[in-house]
Amino acid sequence: MSEPTAETTAEIPAENPAEQLKTESHDPAVPAAYAAFMREGWGDRTLDVPRHPVADAAAARRQKLADAFPGERLVLPAGTYKVRANDTDYRFRPDTAHTYFSGNQTSDAVLVIDDGESVLYARPRSERDTDEFFRDRQYGELWAGRRPSAREISDSLGIEVRHVKDLPSFDDDRKTRDVTTDEDLGRVADELRLIKDDWEVGELQEACDITALGFEDSVREWDRVLQFGERWIEGTFFRRARAMGNDIGYDSICAGGSHATTLHWIDNTGAIEPGKLVLLDMGVEGGNLYTADVTRTLPVDGTFTPLQRELYDLVHAAQQAGIDAVRPGVPFLAAHNAAMAVLAHGLEDMGLLPVSAQEALDPESKVYARWTLHGTSHMLGMDVHDCGRTSADIYPKGDLAEGMVLTVEPGLYFQEDDLLVPAELRGIGIRIEDDILVTADGNRNLSASLPRTSADVEEWMGRLR
Repeated sequence: MSEPTAETTAEIPAENPAEQLKTESHDPAVPAAYAAFMREGWGDRTLDVPRHPVADAAAARRQKLADAFPGERLVLPAGTYKVRANDTDYRFRPDTAHTYFSGNQTSDAVLVIDDGESVLYARPRSERDTDEFFRDRQYGELWAGRRPSAREISDSLGIEVRHVKDLPSFDDDRKTRDVTTDEDLGRVADELRLIKDDWEVGELQEACDITALGFEDSVREWDRVLQFGERWIEGTFFRRARAMGNDIGYDSICAGGSHATTLHWIDNTGAIEPGKLVLLDMGVEGGNLYTADVTRTLPVDGTFTPLQRELYDLVHAAQQAGIDAVRPGVPFLAAHNAAMAVLAHGLEDMGLLPVSAQEALDPESKVYARWTLHGTSHMLGMDVHDCGRTSADIYPKGDLAEGMVLTVEPGLYFQEDDLLVPAELRGIGIRIEDDILVTADGNRNLSASLPRTSADVEEWMGRLR
């Protein structure tokens, strides 16, 4: 297909060189007459943006953050687009700290907290007196959709908003901390996110509920799963995540057969074969960026074989022990220790350990971990592995407190080439994972709507198929 060139029509630059329009060499040239015509005859339309439910909480969060660094300037950028291939970008997802403390999800914004006063510098909608709205591929309204105006962002989030082009250079003598590079600011920001309020718990519960629907969708389409393999499950779950949430919270793990022994198998290119198991680790990220993280291991035939059931029930018993250990005031590692004790003794009963279970559980040994591989828990919230910059004395070496949300996800993994286990075990991987809220008197399983026991899994699959 031919395109206009500079030889046939005059190309004009943006009226303001500072606009730095995002265009490509294959875009048609823009004659002056066309550019002038595009700037006239447009009506004004404003969005009736409701106040965001997090606006008041975000203001209180900003004050706590400011109190931790009195007299200093704190900078929390949202980030910008990342190239996927040549002139196409990945879907934008804002930095977690930026959104937690502002509520904003637009790209290229910067939250500045200066001695307790907060300003959000944002890139608002394209004005009609520039070429951006019809020429810019990245920010132009006719290319990428309407961005909210500065006033609309301010009304929604309850914060002063200025254009990002007015962001100061911060070249004065004030101490300035950027959350992306300053370890202390990153640590405090993450520590403030450890305890979830009621609104956040509601967001996590919704993410878990949508995730459960995505698991159900996958089982309902089991005939297609058998036909197309792991990819079909991945696509089916993603459809639910996009239909009811923002996205998936992380790349889905759809691991059939021996792929389940690779902890982060995200290729999802394999077959789903009768007689084997499939491990599904998937989570929906909701509209306000809180994510679920749930794993179920299912028998492809809908019924566990005796060996599969024995191994599955052992992992379930370990997970239940871990969940039962979760309550305020206990070490974060209590769930892990409880689950590993069950698995180590189970491995001893199977004759696999080179020493007794008690010896294997000694921190100086841990030989049982050849078949358990990973920790049982991590914090959960806006990031699937949440609050990772928290001081180690608080997490993972500290105690649990009411309002924390963590996963409990023990597993057993027997590699295909592991000569220390019987042949019938090789290539089997099983993990069961749920999202657990620490309550005042114990815990609540946010993902409890999905079955966990082997009998309930079989009944659930039979009903849905």
